[in-house]
Amino acid sequence: MAEDLALDLEELKQLQSIAKRPRVLSLISSEISNLEKLSKQPASIPVPTPIPTPIATGVKVPSIPARTYVTLGSFSWDQDNDKVKIYVSIEGVEQEKIETEFKPMSFDVKFHDVQGKNYRCAIPKLNKEIVPEKCKVVVKPTRVIITLFKASKGNWLDLHFKEDKLKPNLDKERDPMAGIMDLMKNMYEEGDEEMKRTIAKAWSDARSGKTADPMKGFQ
Repeated sequence: MAEDLALDLEELKQLQSIAKRPRVLSLISSEISNLEKLSKQPASIPVPTPIPTPIATGVKVPSIPARTYVTLGSFSWDQDNDKVKIYVSIEGVEQEKIETEFKPMSFDVKFHDVQGKNYRCAIPKLNKEIVPEKCKVVVKPTRVIITLFKASKGNWLDLHFKEDKLKPNLDKERDPMAGIMDLMKNMYEEGDEEMKRTIAKAWSDARSGKTADPMKGFQ
């Protein structure tokens, strides 16, 4: 840059020596003066911008604790031929803060941030199959209604699945009498005192050889 200024000054001075009109001489003299001032200034050296060093604060981001739920085990229900309705008494539930999971044989409904707590209503194994995509949850001022649509029409004896204890085991690989004995055991457990005495006598007769059929006393 200094070399360019020197060349410009030299050329302007040559023009000054041949110029005749006062206005032109004044302009050339002014420009020569400006260039002489620039040539006397020290060349500026660019200073690199310092890169800030990151400072470790030592602050740890707190981990989000896992949600805990209060189980709502007390509720009422009714049904018709097509669906089951479950009525859960709870206030302060917001529709957008409900998380639902419906499966063919179970459901799990979670209510988040209800007066500072989280609640859930779930049945891990239902009495019979439902249609998950049709099931829904409706929020009322003082309760929540969970509607389960039955996969097949009919009456449910209970919400929860229960094995039929009076149904004999018909496994072909087992002793043919094993199913009858299982049935008698279940009848003994479920029966009244008279039934228990009758079954006990039938067992006793079968063991003593009086009869080979323990069910003969019921015929």
